[in-house]
Amino acid sequence: MKKIKLIAFDLDGTLLDSVPDLAVAADQAVQALGYPGVTEVEVRDYVGNGADILIGRSLSRNLVVDPALDKAVHAKARELFDDFYEKTGHKLSHLYSNVKETLSSLHQAGFTLALVTNKPSKFVPHVLEQHNIAQFFTDVIGGDTFPNKKPDPMALNWLLEKHQVDASQMLMVGDSKNDILAAKNAGCASFGLTYGYNHGEPIANANPDYVADDIAQLLDVVAVSA
Repeated sequence: MKKIKLIAFDLDGTLLDSVPDLAVAADQAVQALGYPGVTEVEVRDYVGNGADILIGRSLSRNLVVDPALDKAVHAKARELFDDFYEKTGHKLSHLYSNVKETLSSLHQAGFTLALVTNKPSKFVPHVLEQHNIAQFFTDVIGGDTFPNKKPDPMALNWLLEKHQVDASQMLMVGDSKNDILAAKNAGCASFGLTYGYNHGEPIANANPDYVADDIAQLLDVVAVSA
């Protein structure tokens, strides 16, 4: 992987364990509308496809959003969720082990680092600043930056064009099959982390090019000394 120049990272479940705050907000939102509450354990399986689907799953209490779910209720719950999530201040979220050190080493080594998350864009800058990692990324792409989210390769293709690199020179780092599929759809390699949110499935099932338990192992893959 010595020819890698551009590395795209997912956020939630890859760099940041954000589920504690997401679970608080989702639970408050559904209960405010008279629906049963959701637990942090449940929300760990529900995240990864953007806020709309997270709330749909929370209202449905299932990975599959109930097709009979009232659209107006869904929209109101999403509005409440955004408000409650902002009010959490993201105080329960934390970076995973070795994240900041790994990003710093890659940045110093001259790699172009980008963030590609399905999280709503308005929440991302504050989270990055709060955890002091914003300075490492040249591009920050949220779930509503483009019409299509991961696993669609739209964001990755945009990065390839912007930075004028070939797909063989980009690596996608993530924790869910959406990240791995986005990489495959863009024609680039993928690095899957085992500790994140993947709806209860091992990340190896998505067949990433690399599987790791620690993000620091990324340095070995791209031949960077820590």
